[in-house]
Amino acid sequence: MPELPEVEVTRRSFAQAITGGDILDVRMGKPLRWPLGCGVADLCGRRIESVGRRGKYLLLHITDGVLLIHLGMSGSLAFTPPGRLLGAPAAHDHFDMTTHRGHLRLTDPRRFGAVVFAQSLDAPIAHKLLGHLGVEPLGDDFDVDVFVAAMRKRRAPIKQALLAGDVVVGVGNIYASEALFLAGIHPTRPACDVAVSRLKTLHKVIRVLLEKAVQMGGTTLKDFKNAQGEHGLFQNASQVYGRASEPCQVCARPIRRIVQGQRATYYCVGCQR
Repeated sequence: MPELPEVEVTRRSFAQAITGGDILDVRMGKPLRWPLGCGVADLCGRRIESVGRRGKYLLLHITDGVLLIHLGMSGSLAFTPPGRLLGAPAAHDHFDMTTHRGHLRLTDPRRFGAVVFAQSLDAPIAHKLLGHLGVEPLGDDFDVDVFVAAMRKRRAPIKQALLAGDVVVGVGNIYASEALFLAGIHPTRPACDVAVSRLKTLHKVIRVLLEKAVQMGGTTLKDFKNAQGEHGLFQNASQVYGRASEPCQVCARPIRRIVQGQRATYYCVGCQR
């Protein structure tokens, strides 16, 4: 599933190229997770003013509205500049938008993604999708004291508290395992029982880890690629995720895999006690 670094990498790979483009045509394929919320003809003639991100949502700010795009479990965007031949939509191509600056296509085999129109970020549908999200970990509002205080109130296992996304948004499954390893925190320890010093370390490594993942193009475990078709490389730098039974690069003890909330968790039995 694309996590925050993959979504940010995707944004950066087409945002500048498409900004300023007038929407010429829009096609919707099979229904996605939520309806578009307007007719496709209503989008034509509007201009793409900027491309932002909130958590795992891409925000295409257009004239008198915004398109919220979520990549779901297996979705990806492809951007094709003007003049380059684009094949006919395949079975898993569910959204096409043509502008005079290029063509944007959403491919989503599992159809858990979405493209949703809202009149503004204050509209009810935007508030429903974005209103519960926590602080952006790469932004200036990611305050260490606020983070520590919030985590000290949670009785859930620390990894589950991170994945909930209401304290800090976008620390998905891969990066939660990696961050807890770097902070030396066992993933099943209740968040309220983690020492303040460890939580401060966790706050620091979350930002550093996600910035590194963005710089490496995100993680490609199966089929993630950015809007230019480039795969990520962070999986080559993973220290615990996907490395069950392999020796820890720090202490040589075996990496273990457990399941928490139906998600795989990887940790080191020596470094995370």
